[in-house]
Amino acid sequence: MASIDSKVNLSTIPLVALNVTVRKKLGLYLNPKNIMGFSYLEITNFENFKNPTNEILKNWQAQRSEASVGKLLSILTEAERTDVVEDLRALIDEDVRKYIAFMEKKEDPPVQVPEVDSCVPRTPETLGLTVLDDPDGLYPERFDAFICYCQSDFPFVHEMIRELEQTDYKLKLCVFDRDVLPGSCVWTITSELIEKRCKRMVAVVSDEYLESDACDFQTKFALSLCPGARSKRLIPVIYKPMTKSFPSILRFLTVCDFTRPCTQSWFWVRLAKALSLP
Repeated sequence: MASIDSKVNLSTIPLVALNVTVRKKLGLYLNPKNIMGFSYLEITNFENFKNPTNEILKNWQAQRSEASVGKLLSILTEAERTDVVEDLRALIDEDVRKYIAFMEKKEDPPVQVPEVDSCVPRTPETLGLTVLDDPDGLYPERFDAFICYCQSDFPFVHEMIRELEQTDYKLKLCVFDRDVLPGSCVWTITSELIEKRCKRMVAVVSDEYLESDACDFQTKFALSLCPGARSKRLIPVIYKPMTKSFPSILRFLTVCDFTRPCTQSWFWVRLAKALSLP
């Protein structure tokens, strides 16, 4: 495949133009090399992920203003990885073509929208929801699980992050206070994340959870997406004794109970396996 027009300045093409295929192939070539100028501690943290190179690229495009396709190719060349440049150049050129075509189309919107699709929201509220999202919504950040919790249970959510994200399980959790950008409607954001960005939802059930309108909405919304729990989409978790009755709408679901001393040693393994299912 021929290269793209030589008049195209690749340093003006943001890194977000590269799609999943290119990023996966870069990972095969580069994991866990450090060519982006991150510190040793940052690289060590990235190695906890399934594809360290992909995490480096996402953080690079989010944190560094110079992140571009041209800069990436320049870095690979300086690192004497011309093999990567040569093998992936055709795919990169195709992604750049698509990105330029998308941006040109975006700048010249049609006068009339020919079709209204209520199933796929296209409002600005659904773009750039999380810290690592790209603003145009080309590569929305995705997660293994949305964590439904109330503020008083946040210490347990921190423990969940340590046990599931920072260990060999390497799961990716959506924690609202950590991952979601401020400024948009809470109900719109949570609906979009639960339905389209997260494979499952973990509900941290406690007495305080029962009093939370946000937790009530998130739980009922998640249940509406999986009638009869056919897809194991919602997983209730109890981590401390409750004085109030367990919610009746969750009684037909298998609970992960941290309060039972005899099963505590299996708690994180069971939860991690459930969240790792396709």
